[in-house]
Amino acid sequence: MSSLALINEFLGQPPNASEHGYQIDHILEFAHWFMGALFIGWSAFFVFVLIRFRRSRHPKADHAGVRSGISTHLEFSVVLIEAVLLIGFAIPLWAKRVNEFPSTQDAILVHVVGQQFNWTFHMPGPDGQFGRREIGLVTNSNPLGIDSNDPAGKDDIVVLGELHVPVNRPVIIELSSKDVIHNFDLPHMRIAADAIPGSLIPMWFKPIKTGSYEVVCGQLCGLGHYGMKGMVVVDEPAEYQSWLKERAELAGTQNAPPPTQQPPGAPPVGPTPGTVPPPGAPKTENPAAKPAQSAPTPTGE
Repeated sequence: MSSLALINEFLGQPPNASEHGYQIDHILEFAHWFMGALFIGWSAFFVFVLIRFRRSRHPKADHAGVRSGISTHLEFSVVLIEAVLLIGFAIPLWAKRVNEFPSTQDAILVHVVGQQFNWTFHMPGPDGQFGRREIGLVTNSNPLGIDSNDPAGKDDIVVLGELHVPVNRPVIIELSSKDVIHNFDLPHMRIAADAIPGSLIPMWFKPIKTGSYEVVCGQLCGLGHYGMKGMVVVDEPAEYQSWLKERAELAGTQNAPPPTQQPPGAPPVGPTPGTVPPPGAPKTENPAAKPAQSAPTPTGE
């Protein structure tokens, strides 16, 4: 157990794996020690009051109450320490996390989309540009509705449930949701944020340890909430490049537009002769059903 996060680890906090995580661990650890000191102090004061003002010593109530200002000073000190924790540590740390984002030139950009009950990761591919997404194009094989005709989307990488990132490089995530409010919670990286339908919520972290880290949903999002998990795998740079190349090659085949020409020997496009055309199809003349023309009948003079 690390002396830096003795109480945190005792209460089940997983080991930190991000660059900024130690700051959060510091303030959590200090808050826990402060709460422990308060618990011991107020418990001791409670026992003192029970003994000091027991009935055998004070059979009649003293309606004057406390005459010294010690209790007032103690209460003011507690409020002052709590204010220092909030204003001096918590708010500046929060402001730094939400306002000071790393440069996008060196960062890994990822769109994370939550839906009942899984996480989908969308990366821009080698060109660094995200392809256009259209809700009308969403299918089982195209969960984000990426337009295959958009040149920027031909090399996009879409991964369900598992994201790979390189170690010691910042990762910028933009969260959204397809249905209800979810929460992208990555405890080892000390980050969590809500995924809200119709909004893009930015968050970022910088991993400093390789390994596999579980993603959970921090919002009660439905009956399958317990199983809405994912994985973030932090790789060495060479391993990450190999994974990226493999996924990019796979994405090139998956995002290719459908062929416009039929291969040799394939049946012609349209309904097979002798079958009923689908609803809404243009009516075509059926030669087999066309009546034969009869010879002209001579007319009498």
